[in-house]
Amino acid sequence: MTTISTARPRPVRPARRAPSGRSSARIVVGVLLTLYALVSVYPFLWMVSAAFKDQVEVVRGGHLIPDHPTLQTLVDTWNELHFFDFFVNSVLVTLYTVVLTVVFYAAAGYAFAVLRFPGRGALQKLFVALLFVPGVTVMLPIVLLENKMGILGTHWGLVLPFVNGGAPLSILLMTGAFSAVPTELRDSARVDGAGELRIFTQVYLPLARPALITVALLTAIPTWNEYLLTRVSLNDPSKYTLPLGLQVLSSENVPHYNNLMAGALIVVVPVVLLFLSLQKYFVNGLVGAVKG
Repeated sequence: MTTISTARPRPVRPARRAPSGRSSARIVVGVLLTLYALVSVYPFLWMVSAAFKDQVEVVRGGHLIPDHPTLQTLVDTWNELHFFDFFVNSVLVTLYTVVLTVVFYAAAGYAFAVLRFPGRGALQKLFVALLFVPGVTVMLPIVLLENKMGILGTHWGLVLPFVNGGAPLSILLMTGAFSAVPTELRDSARVDGAGELRIFTQVYLPLARPALITVALLTAIPTWNEYLLTRVSLNDPSKYTLPLGLQVLSSENVPHYNNLMAGALIVVVPVVLLFLSLQKYFVNGLVGAVKG
């Protein structure tokens, strides 16, 4: 008589797979990226370190961590080398440029995304094509035009070209953001008796806040760091911006590298803080513009 076994068969464990070549490739890529990050961040760390050293310690070299850290270098650079004046000039030029860029190109983006007018498509393609035109190619015409207008050597001689140069990318981002707004909202506002200006300011602009912040950020950072047009346009030291202030420090007969690095730190810190505080809106603005 045969008996039937009721014992359950043991599950067969799958054999362990050997590490694949893909995992090894990821490890290699990770190591290379880490090394690249270290090499890239070292000059920045050296700049920060030198800003808290005296001239003797900077020239002597040594470790990144200062032996005798001091704030006197930053204080001297800020007060005695007129960096406060340079800082104020940079703030004014950047502020005027950002405000005008956001106002003008938000309206232009709304027109391209919502309104219908002759030549709309061709004009929009023209602005996109201007993205591929190097700014240095129009440097001479800008200087000659500003000389005839009487604004060469003034801050407005910087603001107006900066606003004009930001047109292609700003219009592209704002058009994409406004195109993503449902048309039903505009139709509902029309039914309620809202005019075009009210629809633009009370319906579309609040919904496009990430794109507005993105445009403001992409305008502020290049304007704050601009050197070439500033160097060509400005001759009066009282109107110098921070990049020109750094040039003044570096052109001394005996450059003080600790003051130079302190000046560079003053230039960099506001931009870094601005980006970190608006990073969330910056990413959302780019994503919304791409979807639009």
